[in-house]
Amino acid sequence: MWELLLVMLERLGIIVTVAFLVTRFRFVRNIIEEKNVSTIQRVNFILMFGLFGIIGTYTGLTINAEEGVYSRWTLSLADDEAIANARVIGIVIAGLLGGWKVGVGAGLIAGIHRYTLGGFSALACGISTVLAGLIAGYFFKKYRRRRVVSWQLALSIGMLAETVQMLIILVIARPFTDAWALVSSIGVPMIIANGIGTAIFILIIRNVINEEERMGKFQAERSFRLANQTLKYMRKGLSSESAKATCSILYKEIDVAAVSITNHNTVLGYVGSEKGNEDKAIKTLATKEVLQTGELKLANESDMIGLHVEQPLRAAIIAPLIQNNKPIGTLKLYFQSEKERTPTTVELAKGLAELLSEQLQLAYVDDQLELAKQAEINALQAQVNPHFLFNALNTIVSLIRTDPNKARKLLISLSRFFRQNLTGIQAREATIEEELNHVKAYLQIEQARFSDRLHIQYEIDDKVLGFLVPTMTLQPIVENAMKHGLKDKIGRGEITIKIKKNAGQVCMSVEDNGVGISNVRQSELLEEPVQSKTGTGIGLFNLNKRLEMMYQDQFDIKIDSEEERGTVFTICLKHMVRKEVRI
Repeated sequence: MWELLLVMLERLGIIVTVAFLVTRFRFVRNIIEEKNVSTIQRVNFILMFGLFGIIGTYTGLTINAEEGVYSRWTLSLADDEAIANARVIGIVIAGLLGGWKVGVGAGLIAGIHRYTLGGFSALACGISTVLAGLIAGYFFKKYRRRRVVSWQLALSIGMLAETVQMLIILVIARPFTDAWALVSSIGVPMIIANGIGTAIFILIIRNVINEEERMGKFQAERSFRLANQTLKYMRKGLSSESAKATCSILYKEIDVAAVSITNHNTVLGYVGSEKGNEDKAIKTLATKEVLQTGELKLANESDMIGLHVEQPLRAAIIAPLIQNNKPIGTLKLYFQSEKERTPTTVELAKGLAELLSEQLQLAYVDDQLELAKQAEINALQAQVNPHFLFNALNTIVSLIRTDPNKARKLLISLSRFFRQNLTGIQAREATIEEELNHVKAYLQIEQARFSDRLHIQYEIDDKVLGFLVPTMTLQPIVENAMKHGLKDKIGRGEITIKIKKNAGQVCMSVEDNGVGISNVRQSELLEEPVQSKTGTGIGLFNLNKRLEMMYQDQFDIKIDSEEERGTVFTICLKHMVRKEVRI
């Protein structure tokens, strides 16, 4: 009897193999977790464990009361033979994981098969196989709140199912003397072995599920930690400062050779294998491809041509950073060999790219809200700016007696100026002609104040007047020229406004002959709000940010200035849209 028990325990290796394979199927996990289970998946589950029961039968040990026990694959039985087998294990597992319907279904498949093999216990074994599925289904219902029962309970259920089979053999199998001899020789070993087999099977499933949950929890915690650490940087937008800080954080948390973040044109941040040069321009075609398609790419050594590092990098994951449904940069994880680039790191890179994209999107929303607020504040301030309004009214009052016609024209210009300011709050875009009229109204008032000391010149290409630009594009530049360029100018002040189409783009420039701007001041104007006694200090900064949001890299701003020699401020916009004319 104990020899039989040892032989059966040796064959439990098959159970371990099957248990491992079972956990690889997605539909098995769906049934265990009772979610999104289709009829086809349930049928596949029944067939799988019915087959498992059949395998348990074939790998059993043939028993002959007179000749003893001998081991072989069982294909058929004589009338006086029976099988010591592990068939019940598959059926009990089916019932414990899928309920009584699944257990009975698998039991019918394995039970009918056992009946066809013959032997004096064929009918008893067939019936008991179906009952094993029913018994397991009962415990499934009783402990349904548990995703998988404990291995201790599984041990008891497996032993119970096998005990019931022994009793049924005694009740049904004939002659009774053979049935009694069979149960006496195989009863205890089969009850113990099949109970242990059921427990091992459940233990493996529980361990796999728990390990995946532990990994999932670890990944979630790491993702949450990374999100917390990178949020304060990426929430500011995609810049060299935020990219470098984020790369340093990711490099510490992830086992990679290097990490880098780029925008459309340059490498903003890089941490890892030391670079051989400081060229920040994007060189690799793989990165350019991701920026073009917006799809994640697994790069190999041939894709690294153009990347200069001291230690060779032979593989990379290049994931796009998306903002407003468009790729604005990339996250790149580098490896020293393709073996290091596992499916887990690919999924991690994909998740990190999505996380950083969400943070960049939040930064975009924050900037849009702030810019909208600042644009409204600027417009409102221009409407009620007491200095500008009082100066204009004083000029008009002084002209009412001396030159009534000119005073009337200035009132019309003042009205047009404020009306356009109100429009600038509500509209997102205006034609170049509308922007130009707004500026002309402003300058007509300023010319009246300064009399012959201010000269304005316009060089306008009529073909570009219908193109759309963001509202309040020209106004901040002209105001900047008046308030800062010509304010301390001795002698005649001159402003020249040029708008022309050149090489597929529209360029607008404002030139003054004022005091000029220092190099330090020039670098500050577009990068951050500058404190100013005569204005808000955010006009040009706000304009640059708005153009960046609306045109991304399809615009260019240049400031050419020398102290005491004047300033030329130029904006060039690509892919301009002309306003539709309705008749």
